[in-house]
Amino acid sequence: MQVAESVCGKATNKTHHMAATKETTKKKTAGKEEGVSKLRIRVRAYESKIIDASIKQIMDTALRYDAVILGPVPLPTEKRIYTVNRSAFVYKNAREQFEMRVHKRLLDIVNPSAKVIEALTNLSLPSGVNIDVKML
Repeated sequence: MQVAESVCGKATNKTHHMAATKETTKKKTAGKEEGVSKLRIRVRAYESKIIDASIKQIMDTALRYDAVILGPVPLPTEKRIYTVNRSAFVYKNAREQFEMRVHKRLLDIVNPSAKVIEALTNLSLPSGVNIDVKML
């Protein structure tokens, strides 16, 4: 009987210790995310002037409602290069290269209010600008 109790006692201590460890890790992660929500906006466009104008428009709208803004952070420009033969058969060495550049920006709005989100959804941006919005 005493052996079974001691084995059972050790097992409960281990499980209790593991449960306490899980609780502390939950508290740590909950402390980081507690009260901090972010609205992450990724903007993509082919022309840099258009993307800068649209970012300025987004920032002005968010600042009008006293929002905290992080950014804009310029992300690396994506270049797609296409090489094409100039003629069909004869001149194999004559080629043309075309490239498409996609400019990207990242913008975070910390703890956005309902007014900020509504104002950003009603915002009209120029054509050729792609926007991805995520709530973190």
